[in-house]
Amino acid sequence: MSKIRIYHNTRCSKSRETLALLENQQHDIEIIDYLNTPPTTDELTVVLQLLNMRPRQLMRSKETLYKELQLDNAKLSDQQLIEIMCANPKLIERPIVIKDDQAIIGRPPEAVLNIL
Repeated sequence: MSKIRIYHNTRCSKSRETLALLENQQHDIEIIDYLNTPPTTDELTVVLQLLNMRPRQLMRSKETLYKELQLDNAKLSDQQLIEIMCANPKLIERPIVIKDDQAIIGRPPEAVLNIL
């Protein structure tokens, strides 16, 4: 059985629900508390590729920080957005679950069942 990685935020109810769902499925889980251990730009680039998303699609645009940093600026490159998310992991949508070469955002939590 493959190890499953979850980018987890303990304060997020959807993240907690997703983790509980994975634990109930009895998978080998690597929990990454991404607020305390943010991904590197290379790691986040790989995650985005696995999700088949552009950086802006993975950003929490309703976060106050998003507005403060004026991240709605269309002139920001994908690389700049990735660097900003790594420096400010609160902006990263959660939870992200990865198994092998597949990734999904656990919203709703049951969505992760599609890659298990």
